[in-house]
Amino acid sequence: MHRNRLREKDVEVSRSSKSFSVLTDENPSDSEIHLSESTGSGLEAEHASVDFGENGCAEVNNFASGEEIYEPLHENIEENGDTHTEQFVQDNAEEGIYEIDLEKLESVLSLLQSSPDGSLESTLENMGLALHEEFVVRVLETPHVLGENLIRFFKWTMQEKAPDFKVTARVVDALTRVVRSGGMRKKKDAYALWDLIKEIGENENGVLNTETLNVLIAHFSELGKGKAAVEVLDKFSDFGCVPNADTYYFTIEALCRRCMFEFAWSVSQRMIDAETLPDGLKIGKLISWFCKGRKAKDAHLLYTLAKDRKQYPPRSSFNFLISSLSKEDQTVKLALEMLDDVEGEARKFAIKPFSSVIRGLCRMKDVEEAKILLLKMINDGPPPGNAVFNSVINGYAKAGDLEKAMEIVESMESRGLKPDVYTYTVIMSGYCSGGQIEEACKILSDAKEKHSKLSPATYHTLIRGFCKLEEFDKALKLMNEMKDFGVEANVDEYQKLIQSLCLRALDWETAEKLLEEMKEKGLHLNGITRGLIKAVKELHLEEAETVQMISD
Repeated sequence: MHRNRLREKDVEVSRSSKSFSVLTDENPSDSEIHLSESTGSGLEAEHASVDFGENGCAEVNNFASGEEIYEPLHENIEENGDTHTEQFVQDNAEEGIYEIDLEKLESVLSLLQSSPDGSLESTLENMGLALHEEFVVRVLETPHVLGENLIRFFKWTMQEKAPDFKVTARVVDALTRVVRSGGMRKKKDAYALWDLIKEIGENENGVLNTETLNVLIAHFSELGKGKAAVEVLDKFSDFGCVPNADTYYFTIEALCRRCMFEFAWSVSQRMIDAETLPDGLKIGKLISWFCKGRKAKDAHLLYTLAKDRKQYPPRSSFNFLISSLSKEDQTVKLALEMLDDVEGEARKFAIKPFSSVIRGLCRMKDVEEAKILLLKMINDGPPPGNAVFNSVINGYAKAGDLEKAMEIVESMESRGLKPDVYTYTVIMSGYCSGGQIEEACKILSDAKEKHSKLSPATYHTLIRGFCKLEEFDKALKLMNEMKDFGVEANVDEYQKLIQSLCLRALDWETAEKLLEEMKEKGLHLNGITRGLIKAVKELHLEEAETVQMISD
């Protein structure tokens, strides 16, 4: 039997406990045997494994089922646990299976778990350790060890050049992962690890791999070190590694965490050129990052590429992208096109993205397109609410097309929706802007009938309209009426009216009355408007004195 083909992996024998376990790469339920002393100490030892050849089958004769070894072994140990345990240890030694010295392992761990000092390397030197890959990995994977100490230990093992130990991909990967997952994620440990990996990459061929470097980039991302992550990415070719989708993802994420969005997009372009994209979930995260960085158009390109590969981002990222595109006039049409990707059951619950696009279209004064989308929502869903109708109504009102605005109001009411105060306010504003103050008053009367409480903006719109027409009596009447509908005039209302009275009507007396009314309510009028009242008053008094002198 080719026992020399057995891989040296994880076998421990404790002579004091007389307990161990053997593990092959077969099904654990068939191949794992735990043996213990009849006293039932419950201790379990490490595992031995059978390596497999390139053809996927075990190269050890008679090991196909494992029965030839495990069943006789189990029976013999049951007869005499002590004798056969010792015999098994001797067999392991003969077959070259490595045994971890538990006492020395505990000594090393005790040293590394203490605070770092300058004597660490010399203390390790005096221990007389027989270094082996299994021993080093066991040390590296032990929890609660300072990352700084692990790195120093690893450097020491490299300098020792022990005959039974060499730097392997498995050992480097173990160190990288444990430094990243350690409770105390010190930045200096990450940079020390990177320096060590660069040294390994320069001196050892074929040791570093993409997965290990990705772990390091992810670590730099968690620490918010974007430039360091890019530095690792740029060294891939020097180490003989090829970046994959996760490589680019973690690098972009690291840069976005530092708000380096332009730099992050340059890495994204490298990812696109390499024709490699991460999964839909990670694409969604990248889209969200770029939207936060006001690069929604670039995020849309990522979305399009992912969609072509049927790698769809989460619905939350999709909605965020549409919302971001809708905020810029240049990209609203891209958001509108994306709505075609909302199909089936998902469309019923897509009110937010549809509302965002309608607001964007109305903002850029493409109200007709907004109306078309509104009609699609009425026919195919999602069902529009008051906010969507109000956006289109407001768009037509600002454009001065009150006839179409009223048509939307009628359509709104036909669906059982009640026009709210905002609806009436925007229509009143449209009428007032066009000088149709009487029509605006009719709308106010309708609002009073249907709503017991109105908003300050409702009255502000009409008061401002009367002031423009210099119908100050009607403006004052409206201000006094506000209380009846649960609205208190604010500083802005008083200020606008006082300024109009002083500048247009030169009515400082009414302005002074309003000022006193403000004082009673605890409202403060700014100094400029106070000065305006005083100036108009003095001007009026001087004019009266002049007239009196002339008449005398």
